Amino acid sequence: MNQEQLARVRSGEGFIAALDQSGGSTPKALRLYGIEESEYSGDAEMFDLIHQMRSRMITSPVFNGSRVLGAILFEGTMDRDLEGQGAAEYLWAGKGVVPFLTVDTGLADEADGVQVMKPMPELDALVARAVAKGVFGTKMRSVVKLANGAGIEAVVAQQFEVGKQILAGGLVPIIEPEVDINSPEKEQAEALLKASILRHLDTLTDEQPVMLKLTIPTVDDFYLDRVQHPKVLRVVALSGGYPRDDANARLARNHGMIASFSRALTEGLSAKQSDADFDATLDATIQGIFEASIT
Repeated sequence: MNQEQLARVRSGEGFIAALDQSGGSTPKALRLYGIEESEYSGDAEMFDLIHQMRSRMITSPVFNGSRVLGAILFEGTMDRDLEGQGAAEYLWAGKGVVPFLTVDTGLADEADGVQVMKPMPELDALVARAVAKGVFGTKMRSVVKLANGAGIEAVVAQQFEVGKQILAGGLVPIIEPEVDINSPEKEQAEALLKASILRHLDTLTDEQPVMLKLTIPTVDDFYLDRVQHPKVLRVVALSGGYPRDDANARLARNHGMIASFSRALTEGLSAKQSDADFDATLDATIQGIFEASIT
């Protein structure tokens, strides 16, 4: 792994921009960006449009390493160019932003109050390709809906098993067991999740650093001991559907956690905006998320 990127992720200020909307969430992302489904046909056009949105954000002069620590890319973005360079190379060399890649292939059906990840038979090949393109780390998402101990253990065990596979391939995994913000048992689920994560962190060696991406907890600073854990590079927070201002306020009360927002990052941006208006909106958004991330 790139030692300069490792040091930046470990101690740098800023947040991680989640620019990894998948095929399932792309129509909604485009609709919020002011592009209706009637304006394109087929997946190819859809992904061209979402790439244009991501490119506009990444190449904006307000998007750079002074406030944005890293960016999570969708595979289709990693495979495209930005300003004549590979996307990951452009992020790091051109912007000082550490590149990550989403590697999961979606969620399995709910069982035991959770959704584990679908199998990833092509993972080793994808990790090797990402290493060659200059990517630093990966992200993969599971979902916890209820405080079911067996289900939560299944989620965390799978995340760490795949995480070790990714580490063996030369990348740093972001382990993301999201707790649904609408869960009727959110606080109890977070307690079970926290304990399970600790058990699995104890199975890692000093040469196996991981990152955690967690829902902003109900109890402020609930994950502070995970933030300070020697095996954990950073703990990042997902917005989970909270409106951006609410997500920022909640995050600011959780010391040491930094944002990794997706929808909350693009809130207020529109394909119809002039470049000046787009950059001004993005600048204000980045500043708000940055300030919430440095508490």
